[in-house]
Amino acid sequence: MAIATVTSKGQTTVPREIRERLRLRPGDRIDFVVMPDGSVRFVAVNLPMTALQGILPPPKRAASVEEMNRAIARAASRSAPRRR
Repeated sequence: MAIATVTSKGQTTVPREIRERLRLRPGDRIDFVVMPDGSVRFVAVNLPMTALQGILPPPKRAASVEEMNRAIARAASRSAPRRR
């Protein structure tokens, strides 16, 4: 377990094992995400998009451009603010 201390200015040092694991370098950004249960996730924002490769299972079939456009339109219409 890695433990850090918060200073009087609200600052802390990320322990070396965590910096190495997340490949954090000076100037990198991190995001703190408060979860519904009150816990906090610490997420490195420095990872390249290629780091996401393989986190989802491969699709059962490829979607056509038309299918993708329809799905985008459906999602956009659900999230659009309603007019009165």
